[in-house]
Amino acid sequence: MSLKEMQDPPAASPVRPTGVSDRTKSTPADRRSGPGPAWLLVTKWGLIFLTLIVLAIVVQKLVEQGSWIGVVIAAFMAMCVLVVYGTRRSVPMKYLLPGVILLVGLQIWPIAYTVATSFTNYGDGHAISKQESIDSIIANSVREVPDAPRYQLSVAVASGSDPATGEAFYLLTSPSGKTFLGDKAGLSDLAAADVEKAGSGRITKAAGYQILTAIQVNARKDLNDFAVPTKDGGGIKRVGLSEAFEGKANVSYNKANDTLIDGATHVIYVPRNAQWVPRSGQGDAFPQGWKENVGFRNFNSVLTNDTLRAGFLKIFAWNVVFAVGSVLSTFVLGMLLALLLNDARLKGRALYRSMLILPYALPIFVTALVWASMFNQDYGLINKMLHLNIDWLGDPWAAKAAILITNLWLGFPYMFIVCTGALQSIPGDVLEAAKIDGASAFRTMRSVIMPLLLVAVGPLLIASFAFNFNNFGLIFLLTGGGPFDAANTNIGSTDLLITYAYRLAFSGVSPNYGLAATVSIFIFFIVGLMSYEGFRRTKSLEEVN
Repeated sequence: MSLKEMQDPPAASPVRPTGVSDRTKSTPADRRSGPGPAWLLVTKWGLIFLTLIVLAIVVQKLVEQGSWIGVVIAAFMAMCVLVVYGTRRSVPMKYLLPGVILLVGLQIWPIAYTVATSFTNYGDGHAISKQESIDSIIANSVREVPDAPRYQLSVAVASGSDPATGEAFYLLTSPSGKTFLGDKAGLSDLAAADVEKAGSGRITKAAGYQILTAIQVNARKDLNDFAVPTKDGGGIKRVGLSEAFEGKANVSYNKANDTLIDGATHVIYVPRNAQWVPRSGQGDAFPQGWKENVGFRNFNSVLTNDTLRAGFLKIFAWNVVFAVGSVLSTFVLGMLLALLLNDARLKGRALYRSMLILPYALPIFVTALVWASMFNQDYGLINKMLHLNIDWLGDPWAAKAAILITNLWLGFPYMFIVCTGALQSIPGDVLEAAKIDGASAFRTMRSVIMPLLLVAVGPLLIASFAFNFNNFGLIFLLTGGGPFDAANTNIGSTDLLITYAYRLAFSGVSPNYGLAATVSIFIFFIVGLMSYEGFRRTKSLEEVN
């Protein structure tokens, strides 16, 4: 036995009363692992059931729209909520699940959908399937049969369905008073006991259906192409809000040859480039095209089409200049003001700082519109005060200068706030040591303050670059991307890639969402590569700490 053991004998075990075991002893941890108060349990299951009810409603809407992938995703989410929060296991997932759902819904899914869209011809005239285009063309060709009876019409959706998106039904009353239900499948009898009629015979109430108002009917553009098919190959179409006629379709579809035949003109239409075009090559195509996969055609257009490529490179060059110029100008001005107001000898610093933050506090759309009016050539404040006659928004170079000036006004308060915080975090003894070593003010600024400042501000400068690279709001509100060249109105002198993508997708004669999605992918990779290189270079600043 060692000397240590002789001096410090082992502690005696506590005496346990007879009949008392370890199981009867409870610890605070054991008490915390219990079921908890009743109200907490009721609240938990109430929230779980509320979430499941919401997801069930979402599933019902998705089923009505035929979105089976969405149904599977919503059902999987419901199962995850029940498994994770309905049991006492998987404690980390109770915190991670909301973040994962938001990450997938707000980040991963939009990116995946954009990539998928870029490989299609999705756009105006190409937003439906091929079968839907056939049905739409045939429905639009329905013409009223002479002497055919007209029906009293009410448009309805199933009870509980969304009036704007639910499946449409025609509730029809024939001249003899018999009632019918019309849908995409055809015409069926509607029991008279289940409906209520107005004096004209028009159905005003039907069991299991919700009658749409005139405003709701007019808001649904899909009803213009909707026709209830009849046994003789014709259809029943809507006329106005309260009448429908029975007619015959002039166009028929030959499934064996995959052609459409116009019975009135005897023109045969064949599928070509996701449109029905005359086989003879003479005449116009039907406007109802369809969405299909086009592979890398959109990417090829951006890279090889002379107009798109020239415009893309021109816009890209200005995009980089705008983003870099905005970041540098706002940073330099914000930093200089922060250095000035960081001097303890300056009185009223709090008031000055509050005033400098005001441009940042105002909404961007208000500020951009105000600056647009000030840049007006005829009655703008800038030309009047400086006695100039510059067409700020009509000249390409002046418009670019106006954008940079406006963005400087909008952006410098943010840099001022960031630099002020970073300067106040610099230890005073470091500055004092530089002063003792005889460093001048310029040397202290270059060798001490700037490196320490960039440690905090460097990543924010990269984030600011990414934001300004896609600064859609300022361009859209101030210049709209203009001024435009008369030879090409699709590409403006102040367009950024994001405004160019927006114009491709939502403006012009034939918006092309697939091509716009392709441009968005190029923007994503350009910003990503530039940001990666910027973050890689900022690693050298970590050694300053």
